[in-house]
Amino acid sequence: MWMRQGAIPTIDISGETERHVIIAAGTPEEYQGHPTTLLMPDGCTMFCVWSIGHGGPAGPMARSDDGGLTWTRLDDRLPPGYRNHRNCPSIYRMVDPAGTERLWVFSAHPNMPRIVSEDGGETWRELEPLGFPCVMTFSSMVRLKNGNYLGMYHRRSDGQAGEARGEARLVVMQTESADGGVTWSTPRMALEMEDRMPCEPFVFRSPDGGELCCIMRENARKGHSLVMFSRDEAATWSTVAETVWELTGDRHAGVYAADGRIVIAFRDQAPDSPTRGHFVAWVGTYEDVRAGRPGEYRVKLLHNHAGWDCGYPGVELLPDGTIVATTYIKYRPGEEKHSVVSTWFRLEELDARLPGR
Repeated sequence: MWMRQGAIPTIDISGETERHVIIAAGTPEEYQGHPTTLLMPDGCTMFCVWSIGHGGPAGPMARSDDGGLTWTRLDDRLPPGYRNHRNCPSIYRMVDPAGTERLWVFSAHPNMPRIVSEDGGETWRELEPLGFPCVMTFSSMVRLKNGNYLGMYHRRSDGQAGEARGEARLVVMQTESADGGVTWSTPRMALEMEDRMPCEPFVFRSPDGGELCCIMRENARKGHSLVMFSRDEAATWSTVAETVWELTGDRHAGVYAADGRIVIAFRDQAPDSPTRGHFVAWVGTYEDVRAGRPGEYRVKLLHNHAGWDCGYPGVELLPDGTIVATTYIKYRPGEEKHSVVSTWFRLEELDARLPGR
């Protein structure tokens, strides 16, 4: 099934339940929210972390040893204090200059707290918070050419925690770690706008490695999503611009497929979109993003029975070319609240469904 809005078609695979894996099912009492995922270098071990309730406490973690087909909960391996961390935990793998691998889970409140594992996720301990007031912790991270990690997040313009109110705006911040996530530089502002609310930055590198791209949600809902570029490893950023309609959404996350195309998943917020409020993906090239072109097609990944509340995805590429996109979503109508759900697809099979193929 496909539909057209604007310049490119949308392929609908949301009803193909054989693609779906429910990592954590919602109940009438419990809401599973805001997951992120991590695929380990072996190409099959995955971790997923999420919160209970909308912006609520952290606590859950699950591990898959088969690329996301089956999952085991790890909640009882986590430090007790982790349950006091709140809002949208994000998980990352970072390697320091000595080659030590650490897995980190950062949350938003209070002041960007964190837990760490130095044995591949077998055991975890809590470290002191980073001390960075924020609305949401790192929504993306990228390795710089000097070996540092660049972390980007958003906060209020008045430096306080929580959603922006009154005169406060949302601003995008950046910080770097030179030791694999243990310590971080003093955050500095990457973007502030007079009449827009940039947030939830997704930063990734161009295929040739020479440029960073940062796509952001625009929370004032005055236009499309936002994008800016850096050719000096985030020392400076280009003048911010709007993305195309087709990339307009919330909390973008993506991966490069083997053929060089990029797949970016998000909560659709494009004006008048027939899939607005649902979990979608955009397929195109980096040059499409760079040049403001519509791309090749969009995909309706999952149908959201809540109307708007979904997204915040993890997107992973398995060695065989399968893409695993994970989100929180009201998966079924009825009393059950949001679940954490993955859907699986390959670009070749979607390409074959395009009109005229």
